Amino acid sequence: MSSILDSDIKFLPGVGPKRAELLEKELGIKSFHDMLLFLPFRYIDRTKIYSVSEIEPSMSYIQLRGRISSVSLTGDKPRSKRLVAKFYDTTGSVDLVFFQRIKWIQEWIKPNTEYIVFGKPAVFNNSWNIVHPEIEVATAEDPIYIGNMLGVYPSTERLKNSGFGNKQIARLISILLKQCSPALAETLPPETVEQKKLLPYRESITNIHFPKDLHMLAQAQFRLKFEELFYLQLSLLKQKGIREKQIPGIVMSKVGAFFNDCYRNLPFELTNAQKRVIKEIRKDMVGGKQMNRLLQGDVGSGKTMVAVLSALLAADNGYQSCIMAPTEVLAGQHYKGSLKLLQGIGVKTALLTGSTKKKEREAIAAGLNDGSIHILFGTHALIEDTVQFCNLGLAVIDEQHRFGVEQRARLWNKGKTLPHILVMTATPIPRTLAMTLYGDLDVSVIDELPPGRKPIKTIHANDTQRERIHSFMKEQIKKGRQVFVVYPLIKESEKMDYKNLQDGYMNIIEEFKAPEYITAVVHGKQKNEDKAHDMELFASGRAHILVATSVIEVGVDVPNASVMVIESAERFGLSQLHQLRGRVGRGAEESWCILMTGYKLSKESRQRIELMCSTNDGFELAEADLRMRGPGDMEGTQQSGLPVDLRISNLARDGQILEDARRTAQAILNEDPLLETGKYQILRHSLGKLKREQKDYSLIS
Repeated sequence: MSSILDSDIKFLPGVGPKRAELLEKELGIKSFHDMLLFLPFRYIDRTKIYSVSEIEPSMSYIQLRGRISSVSLTGDKPRSKRLVAKFYDTTGSVDLVFFQRIKWIQEWIKPNTEYIVFGKPAVFNNSWNIVHPEIEVATAEDPIYIGNMLGVYPSTERLKNSGFGNKQIARLISILLKQCSPALAETLPPETVEQKKLLPYRESITNIHFPKDLHMLAQAQFRLKFEELFYLQLSLLKQKGIREKQIPGIVMSKVGAFFNDCYRNLPFELTNAQKRVIKEIRKDMVGGKQMNRLLQGDVGSGKTMVAVLSALLAADNGYQSCIMAPTEVLAGQHYKGSLKLLQGIGVKTALLTGSTKKKEREAIAAGLNDGSIHILFGTHALIEDTVQFCNLGLAVIDEQHRFGVEQRARLWNKGKTLPHILVMTATPIPRTLAMTLYGDLDVSVIDELPPGRKPIKTIHANDTQRERIHSFMKEQIKKGRQVFVVYPLIKESEKMDYKNLQDGYMNIIEEFKAPEYITAVVHGKQKNEDKAHDMELFASGRAHILVATSVIEVGVDVPNASVMVIESAERFGLSQLHQLRGRVGRGAEESWCILMTGYKLSKESRQRIELMCSTNDGFELAEADLRMRGPGDMEGTQQSGLPVDLRISNLARDGQILEDARRTAQAILNEDPLLETGKYQILRHSLGKLKREQKDYSLIS
């Protein structure tokens, strides 16, 4: 049943077809409902009217009430012309200065009429003035934004140039609120509103646009944040509940020879964290429910080992597994690493990437069909239609944020039944973000590095210390170590970045002359075979230095590399710096990460560099990154397919509200898993609406 809120925005008085087109194109506003949920991003206090004598230099804005005594035009040339209106109240006077729309303002302003003026005060020639103030006739009924906190709305140049400024948007929303107020029905159960002491929905929407005061604004913000995060968690947890009840998992109760032989032959002891995670996975596999687990672990914590052992559990029960990685380098590394572990135990593995030759592909297809291949490693080539398994029982996805939701969905249809899902990431994800992006998954964390690993020493250096850094690199190479030198690659300045990389490469080969020093180079513009050749040169130890872009952030494992030099480190985010640092420290030797920056750094860049030097804890850095950069910017956390758009919540700041919303949603679902009782119909209806607006990814991890 449609309501007035579903009306096309063009039917709102003051909009019309042309403006409606502009609103949709520039701000994505199509309906009355969209317009009401177009929220201010900050507020200007217009609740108080000051007197002229109260003006202070520290004020960013001031609102005055008074009259105009005189208007004068100064300046001979068109460009230097300005209109000056002398504005006064009982305590003093201030000049109102206009450089544009002079003729219109001159005709509009009337002496001895009372006005309300709003603008930024400044001192010029020892007296106060306000340049281009907002000016309104003070009538019995003041405009909506006078006497209120004034919301400042996001806008675009095109909108402003079309006369669609902040005042116009506020005016439209005011008309809309008067017209639609009766239709703003409550969106949460009365019990929840009462229990959480929330402001009613109608009052919240009114006060988010035109707050009566700071207290009402805070209440409206809390209510709308809670609701947004509540529906997000309710949707994720309901999906999880339905999946657990309706989708039977393959029961893998046997621990057989494949797992036991590999475990016994391991050249090292697993960490307690790895053992704990394997137990959690095993419990999922025997439980009769489809496993959907997120495995978080810092770079080098041994996630791949856990994935391979989980695949052997599947093989012991007669099922195949696939392990999918985002790059050929990483897929190849997983494959080669597993060959050593699986030697002599009778497990057959294969590697499928974009570079796999046709004849090899045919052999792999046959092995998958007849079940003789137990574990298939690969890239997104695994989701091609031609790849079909005989009985896929476990799908492992490494660095899953690099794959789109729809891409991953295609992987689930590769077997006769839905496989168990294990998602792995080396990007430490703060709790609040994990609860949002992966809120319907169970989470395991490997929070322990293998024994014998020494913490990486991180130091900050600038260009003036380059000579010392080069000497240090030579010392390390003499000791038999290898060195990474990494350059940023940012899309906006790609050409410049490649030039920097090429210049840097030339400087390195000039400073580290062959044949004493061999330097390899890897970047995105190389042909695959050239990239593979240089990477192999470095991985095999024949090259001493690898100059690269951040293409090596994920997946290069060279235990002999002990130095990571990151050029222009201030241009990387914390997560990316931490990922790059994790490329060294893979062996038992002492390792170093050197952050090279320019001499002048912004406050935020300096903060990032200092944090990197002070801790090796990826989760601590991820929390800091979330606080500093916000969730949308964090490397690798942008996710499609979320059931709710976050319009007002901020995951960096609203963690407590998120946790409370999740607990509330879980309590309701424990009482009524399908939201069938009368009191929860409102929730069922709202979730249904969200589902119609979004694609359904409920079966996808």
